[in-house]
Amino acid sequence: MKELQLGEFEEIVLLTVGILHGNAYGVTIRNEIENRLSREVSVGALQTTLRRLEKKGFVKSAHGEGNQARGGRPKLYFTITAHGQKAISSSRETRNALWDALPQLIAKPE
Repeated sequence: MKELQLGEFEEIVLLTVGILHGNAYGVTIRNEIENRLSREVSVGALQTTLRRLEKKGFVKSAHGEGNQARGGRPKLYFTITAHGQKAISSSRETRNALWDALPQLIAKPE
């Protein structure tokens, strides 16, 4: 299903939003990805991907409370939608089917 397809970074971001359940905003998402995957993430790439995921209906955003440390600006929190959950599930099924199709000699590490 094309409407459920995710790119690699989209999948990583979407899974991370799920991992951070309730506390997923730009900084926490970026830190989680960098810590778990030892992969540097640019703020611009992350924000572009979050907007794209939102446009596709995989995540939704909501403003939190503003605070003085942020100059009164609220954080923008992200949560996975039902459509996003279907996309993650579809992605996992696709990857598992491909792994299962690998010949035994290739699938087993030496």
